[in-house]
Amino acid sequence: MLRKLSLALAVSCASNGMAWAAEAPLSTKTDLVSVYQEAVDNNADIAAARAQYGAQKEVVPQARAGLLPNLSAGADLNNTRTSLDQPSLTSTRSGTVYQATLAQPIFRADRWFQLQAAKDVNEQAALQLSATEQNLILQSAESYFNVLRSQDTLASTKAEEAAFKRQLDQSNERFDVGLSDKTDVLQSQASYDTARANRILAQRQVDDAFEALITLTNRQYNSIQGIVHTLPILPPAPNDAKAWVDTAARQNLNLLASNYAVSAAEETLKQRKAGHAPTLDAVAQYQKGDNDALGFTNPNPNGVRYGGDVEQRTVGLQLSIPLYSGGLTSSQVRESYSRLTQSEQQREALRRQVVENTRNLHRAVNTDVEQVQARRQSIISNQSAVEATEIGYQVGTRNIVDVLDAQRQLYTSVRNYNNTRYDYILDNLRLKQAAGTLNPGDLQDLTRYLKADYNPDKDFLPPDLAKAAAEQLKARP
Repeated sequence: MLRKLSLALAVSCASNGMAWAAEAPLSTKTDLVSVYQEAVDNNADIAAARAQYGAQKEVVPQARAGLLPNLSAGADLNNTRTSLDQPSLTSTRSGTVYQATLAQPIFRADRWFQLQAAKDVNEQAALQLSATEQNLILQSAESYFNVLRSQDTLASTKAEEAAFKRQLDQSNERFDVGLSDKTDVLQSQASYDTARANRILAQRQVDDAFEALITLTNRQYNSIQGIVHTLPILPPAPNDAKAWVDTAARQNLNLLASNYAVSAAEETLKQRKAGHAPTLDAVAQYQKGDNDALGFTNPNPNGVRYGGDVEQRTVGLQLSIPLYSGGLTSSQVRESYSRLTQSEQQREALRRQVVENTRNLHRAVNTDVEQVQARRQSIISNQSAVEATEIGYQVGTRNIVDVLDAQRQLYTSVRNYNNTRYDYILDNLRLKQAAGTLNPGDLQDLTRYLKADYNPDKDFLPPDLAKAAAEQLKARP
């Protein structure tokens, strides 16, 4: 009797008998934390975000400068020619003046509120940078596990191709001895060709996933460590959506940044309103130059002109009261009111989105927990279905289409199981990001479940399932 195909046999064929199953050397494997560290050091987006923050934080010293003393110095060189008609007289005056001016704002309400707004903008920028850095943690995990997901998909697709190839060989053997007709061969050939096409596509998806990892870190990778099947699949702690939402309301970085955006808009509104207020500055000035340049008139009654240098020192207060500026200040106040309303509504929209995402991700993690268990059982059930269908085909109660469909469903259940595993890992990280608690330590916790000698062609299935499948195969005559 022909040997019936089992999942364990297909895995063995895929991992040992195919030329494309060669595994990269163990020494080249990279773990999750190393990938994240490379992203921190080399990612272009995070470098741009840091540079942007470096530019934005300069608004504070720039705004503070408006409240600090202003010292300036200069020089004037003049030559003035004067002509009179009656009597005919021409005179020329020339001279150089050196001056220094010190101004200290005493009352500048608009500049004070501008400084407060700048401080809020600085805090907002710092939180936005932190949110970008936190998002890099998730990006690193997504890119890493997308590689593992695509590798497991390729492994299951290769196993499926091996299964259909063996089924095709069996169909040809049965046809040669007259146990089946040409239809069985053609059906098997069609399934094998489809599986081969799927395997080629899966190989490209592995390459694409590695390319995304290279783009993220600017580093080349040959292979990465895989996640073991003993990773605990547990509900979120605490398993209470409201508790997660409350944490997100307090700690979500983007939401905290939006609070500072509203505060900055409020201070900017005060700044614009202060445009109606008077300003007061203390001004001290020193000038030195010849009398012609400074226009000095000698009070000598004999009319003798003084030709030496003259020094002038001035200390005083300058009061400015704005009366009318063409409606500019009033227009700026109206604009600031609208900007404040805009920032408040954007904060409310973000708050609602954060609440929705947190609740959805909490449900997603709980669903993933149940899905992993269900998908795992589905593999066992489909394996039994394949065995039963093959027996039925041997005794004539099932046809080749039934066998091929059962095998196809088996490998679909394998891919669904692995996809759900990776969804569980990433949904957990996304939930922590929504709550504002995601940190590099979460990646470090996952590295405890990475397998340095992970071989996708052998390890894409839980080892106990592969063992059970092998025992089933040995038990069949």
